[in-house]
Amino acid sequence: MESRVATHDGLRIRWVEHGTGRPVVLVHGVPASAALWRHVMPLVRGRSLAWEMAGYGASIPDGAGLDLGLTAQAERLLTWLDIMDLDRPVLVGHDLGGGVTQIAATRSPERFSGLMLTNAVCYDSWPVASAKAMARLAPLTRRLPDAAMRRSFTQLMGRGHDTDAMARESFGVHWPHYATYGAARSLLAQLTSLDARDTLAIADRLPGLGLPARVVWGAADPFQKLAFGERLAADLGTDVRPIPGGRHFTPEDHPDVVAEGVNDVLGES
Repeated sequence: MESRVATHDGLRIRWVEHGTGRPVVLVHGVPASAALWRHVMPLVRGRSLAWEMAGYGASIPDGAGLDLGLTAQAERLLTWLDIMDLDRPVLVGHDLGGGVTQIAATRSPERFSGLMLTNAVCYDSWPVASAKAMARLAPLTRRLPDAAMRRSFTQLMGRGHDTDAMARESFGVHWPHYATYGAARSLLAQLTSLDARDTLAIADRLPGLGLPARVVWGAADPFQKLAFGERLAADLGTDVRPIPGGRHFTPEDHPDVVAEGVNDVLGES
């Protein structure tokens, strides 16, 4: 896998690439980065491009002063796709990235050949209670030392992963960015931008998308419940594929199932 960086209108844009063939664009959520897809990309039968949102991962400092809401991120995604001149990629999204891909797809469905979502935010399924609490208590949260934020991050990884081993691996991949750029400040910038109106605004357009779609869902996700995945699948004209016992971070815990969903869309589009 190869890390890439481009600059457009003064903003650095980062992504990771792997493979050749038809393009597949993968979008992460919170508190992750493009590296969320590291186990999925080698299994995808195409050219995988894991795009990193401004304000996340190595791009945390590039998000300073920017709107980090999902609609703004979707606009940046569409701009980056223009720069890359990709021919109708399949969009893949997890968590907040699932919301970003829904917004991008409903804005310009003709630019995409399919959509694959896994444990994605949708409708009014988000922000989750813990994120709302941190944002509401921002003056206090902002003063928390990194040691306290590290404990909270560890607990989040433990709740969101199927196994302790993968929770530890994920922590080792994603936490260093927060430790480098200031955990409390970085997380608050992300969390205070969350607004379910972004996905509610495009919900009525999902049934009319007309794109090949797959929905893969960790059935034991404590953050994004399976019922939302079932509703999303129905609106997109497909069936949800539940992962029994699977929790939230399916691209890391179940990359084979996620990649199979992506490859199914590639086969239909």
